[in-house]
Amino acid sequence: MNYTYLLINFALLMVTAVLFSFRRINVLANSKFLLLAVFINVFVFSVPTEYLTRVKVIVFNPPFLIGINLWGLPVEELFFSLSMPLCALAIYLFLNVRFPDQRLEKYSLALSNVLMGICIAILYFGYHHLYTLITFSLLFVFILYVEYVNKIRFMYKFYRAFLVSLIPFYISSGILNGLPVIQYSEEDTLIFNLFKVPFESTFYFMGMLLLVVYLFEAFKNKSAR
Repeated sequence: MNYTYLLINFALLMVTAVLFSFRRINVLANSKFLLLAVFINVFVFSVPTEYLTRVKVIVFNPPFLIGINLWGLPVEELFFSLSMPLCALAIYLFLNVRFPDQRLEKYSLALSNVLMGICIAILYFGYHHLYTLITFSLLFVFILYVEYVNKIRFMYKFYRAFLVSLIPFYISSGILNGLPVIQYSEEDTLIFNLFKVPFESTFYFMGMLLLVVYLFEAFKNKSAR
């Protein structure tokens, strides 16, 4: 057995625990919203990830895994779908408490429109790459819904947290792809890597974080009514 992937997940949980130890975040009061949002995210993203694994777009290397699968995926991958968004959500809450100023929120819609335009452009030129197609289709739908259907405003806080969350994301994903614990089919990606991480993976993570933040804010807002 190899515990490389598991250890990376536990490292992410340790970072999360440190951030949640900040008392003003009030983790206990928000715990049910946090857990519900994260577990729904694991379920939602296990579907495209399992499909990409089944068609060999994503390949997990057995020597780096403990050998237990669930829903057609290594348990470590499902654990990562929990630990990475949870870590990013902890960063989101920490930044909200430490930097409550929301004056830049008025620019978030413009940024979202730019991102949706980028998604459309990438889909137009890269739709024949399966990982590209799934990643940017999901992200486009999520941003469109959050900005134009959802009534809760949090996108500035989301973008801020996403940028900071790229630090643990690139460290963990860089290790996973560099060893390699995970490999991607070059035919189904844009073949552009940053820190050994496929270009699409950054935006796949962005979609995951957006879903988690939206669910957390929606559950919290509904409870406050």
